[in-house]
Amino acid sequence: MKKIWCVFALLLSSLVSAEAQFTTVNGYSVEYEIAGTGEPTVFLEAGGSAGMSDWDPVFSQLAKHARVVRYSRIGNGGSERVRKNYSSEEYAKEAQLLLRALNINEPVVYIAHSYGAYIARVFAATYPEQVAGLMLIEPASEHDVDIMRKIDLEKAEVEIAQIKLDDLANGMSNQYLDFWSKRPLPDYPQIADIPVTVIASIKQYEEPPVLFFTDEARVMWGQLHTDWANDFPQGRAVLTNKSFHYPQHDEPELVVDEVAELLARIKRKS
Repeated sequence: MKKIWCVFALLLSSLVSAEAQFTTVNGYSVEYEIAGTGEPTVFLEAGGSAGMSDWDPVFSQLAKHARVVRYSRIGNGGSERVRKNYSSEEYAKEAQLLLRALNINEPVVYIAHSYGAYIARVFAATYPEQVAGLMLIEPASEHDVDIMRKIDLEKAEVEIAQIKLDDLANGMSNQYLDFWSKRPLPDYPQIADIPVTVIASIKQYEEPPVLFFTDEARVMWGQLHTDWANDFPQGRAVLTNKSFHYPQHDEPELVVDEVAELLARIKRKS
């Protein structure tokens, strides 16, 4: 039965991704897909080096609630391949240019995963008039390293140095150039008073590979994002112990429900 479901999931994934289109952003070809109708528009930002397929498990369901746009950042997915080190500010600017190219001028509900959430924070702080709501899913944080250092400073410094080397070796310099090069990084408190949801995993690892995934760190991770969300008058923190770093894959129904809840809050506000 599990094999049958896996085959079905793969077929569904290919169907969902079949309508990819392309536009030009900053001189580069960028793939995107739009589905559904209604306002406000939901804008999906993938994590790390992922492309728009990162949203396959939830895309068609989200399109039942609103018009949804997903895309692959330049260099990722089916977008044009480039050899360039990007900062989150550059990525945020290109996201803004993409929305303009697609004639999406009204404020969007920005949904972002992992490193994409870092870009979303920059976008929301830089273009506050273009964001109606914000959802960060397992968001990369400038305080990741702080958690490790609080647990064991000496061991943390060794692990952090190796993680940096691994990121570079795995071709992650584009995504993490600004993440590793700036210290400290800002929390972007200038984000406007908008509805905000943060989904963070506190699921425990049987064999934590580094300090960041220990039980103690999981508790601190959950508290970090709870505090950040609660700093917003319209903030909401959702902690899950049923998925690790990819709730949109492991708990797609949770993500879809929370997006629907966020949309409802935005509509009540308007």
